[in-house]
Parts: sequence; structure tokens; C-alpha cells
Amino acid sequence: MSKPCAGPVWLFDLDNTLHNASAHIFPHINVSMTAYLARHLALDAEEANALRVRYWRRYGATLTGLMRHHGVNPHHFLAETHRFERLHAMMVFDRALGALLRRLPGRKIVFSNGPQRYAGAVLEAMGIRRHFAAVYGIEQMRFHPKPQMRAFRHLLHDLRLPPQCCIMVEDSAENLRTARRLGMKTVLIGRGVKKPAYVDVRIASILDLRRAAGRLLPR
Repeated sequence: MSKPCAGPVWLFDLDNTLHNASAHIFPHINVSMTAYLARHLALDAEEANALRVRYWRRYGATLTGLMRHHGVNPHHFLAETHRFERLHAMMVFDRALGALLRRLPGRKIVFSNGPQRYAGAVLEAMGIRRHFAAVYGIEQMRFHPKPQMRAFRHLLHDLRLPPQCCIMVEDSAENLRTARRLGMKTVLIGRGVKKPAYVDVRIASILDLRRAAGRLLPR
């Protein structure tokens, strides 16, 4: 029999969940990754971009394919592909996010496939780092990205989290499938996306989370 939860633990994805990464951040990272593949694997730009996308679709992260098939050093890859000269200028997010997090009951943790240093810098740029008890990046997952079960098990073990006390907030339905298999509650963020059976709540924006929290928290 599982122990009762002292309070909810919110696990937040970062990119396209807490901020809009598709506007400027993702295009920059994609260009940097393509250039990295071209440079280190002796590919032309078209070949490098196709390989980047193929590994991302197959493994959930381009890095996994590069480590598995090319022996790429993950720390070097992450450092080279997540450089931003003017990160603040590239950020797109809701200014009311800080107030939402402050009022949301429970412990809050960022659970991102991105490197920890990048995730921390994004949170600082948004002025919301103080609301999170921990930032868990791909390095802490031992480079096993979501939706792999191992990523979740590393998080739960390292931070001593009971899965039945966790609420996963994500823009990726596939990642939420793994969360549900472990017994977590699940929140899918996105407009016009279908709500799978393993998703408890679907919301259009992160700012809708406080209103939806009543359906997720124990009575």
C-alpha cells in the first residue's frame, strides 16, 4: 500500500510548456545541431539536417542517436548546441506565469530533455527560477531522454518522489504516456490537440493550470 502524499509534486516540462520555444529558441538550436552534425560527421547541410530529424523522431533526442551510433561526447554536444548570445531577447512567455506558480500548491520541479544549464538560464530569463525546488536536465537522466522509462525512474529515484504524488505537465503526449504508466497524473498543454485516454486534463495554455488544478489535486 502506497503512503499518502504530503502534497502534490508538479513536474513541468520546459520548452513549449513553460515558454514558447518554437518562436526563436528551437530554430536556433536546430541550426546549431545541424551545423554540429555537419562539422563532426563530415556531412553537407542537407544530410546533417535529415539525420538530426531522424534521430530526434526515433529516440526522442538527437543526442541519443549521436551517442549510440557515432560515439559523440554528450557534454561537448550540449555545450556547443545550446549557446545563446542574447537569450533574453529570444524568450516568448506569459508574464503572469510567476503569479501562477506562486499560487499553485505543492512542490515544483522542471523535468526537461534539455541540458540543466540551459534550463536554468531559461528560468532565470523568465524570472521564475525561485519557484522550483529542482531543475532536472538530460545529464541527470544519464542522457536517457523522455519518453524513455529510464529517464522517469532516474528522476523518481534521485529526488525520492512517489509517482502517485506527481502531476506531469507537458506539451508532448508521448511523454505523458510514460508518466501515466508509472501512476502519475497527467496534463497535456496545446490547442487543437487530441486528448488521449491516458491524459487526465488538457489545457490550451499553462495559465489555465490553476483553474484545472481542482480536477488533479486530492480532495
